[in-house]
Amino acid sequence: MLTLGVLVALFVVWQLWWTDVVAGQQQETTVEQFRASIGGATGPETQPDLSVAPENPTPSDQPPPAVTPPGATDVFGVVYVPRWGEDYAVPLAEGVDVATVLNEGNIGHYPGTAMPGGVGNFATAAHRQSFGAAYRRVEELRPGDPIVVETAEGWFVYRVTEDYIVTPDRVDVVAPVPGQPGVEPTRRLITLTTCHPLYSAAQRWITHGELTEWYPRAGGAPTQLMEEP
Repeated sequence: MLTLGVLVALFVVWQLWWTDVVAGQQQETTVEQFRASIGGATGPETQPDLSVAPENPTPSDQPPPAVTPPGATDVFGVVYVPRWGEDYAVPLAEGVDVATVLNEGNIGHYPGTAMPGGVGNFATAAHRQSFGAAYRRVEELRPGDPIVVETAEGWFVYRVTEDYIVTPDRVDVVAPVPGQPGVEPTRRLITLTTCHPLYSAAQRWITHGELTEWYPRAGGAPTQLMEEP
C-alpha cells in the first residue's frame, strides 16, 4: 500500500507539475522556431519587447489576408494574451489531437474552422491544467480584452465578447456562427475552448471574441500587446 501511495503521488507530481515544466520549455523553443521560419531572428530577443512602446503601427483598412492553411500538427502562429502576462506567447498549431498537439504545449486550431482573420469562427482548444496549460487562466478574461494572433501574414487583434460553460457535447460552439449550425457567417470570430472546472473534463469553458483590426507584419507588433489589464 505504501508503494502504491508513493507511485500515485509521483504520478500526480508528473501530471500536474513536471509536464508543465517540459511543455513550457517546448513552448519557448517552438515560438522561436516559428519566428525564425518567417524571417525573424532566434533567441530571447525575438520576444516582442513590451517594456518599450511599439512605433504606433497603423491597422490596415483592407480585408485581412488569407492565412495559408497548414498541414496537420504544423505550427503556423503565436497567440498573445496581455491579461495573462507580457511573457505569454504560445504556439498555435493545426489540429486538436491531444497527444500530438495539445500535450506539446500548443494551442490547437480546430480543422475546418476559419483561419485567423477569416470570416467565420477561428476555433481553438488548449489544456487548462498540465502540459503547459495554455488556457489555465481563461476565467480571468473580460469583455474587451485583446487576444492577438501572429502569423506569417500579419497580426490579428480580437476582442473578447462573452464566455459561458457548456457540456462536452455542445460542438456547435465551434460552428461558423457559434450556437447556430448551418447559418452563413458574416463576422470574423475567435473561440477558446478548454476543460472546466480545473482538474476535470466534465464541462467546457467557452470564450468568444471578434476581430477588431489587423496589422501588416511590416509595421511591427501592434500596440495592443502593451495593454494593461
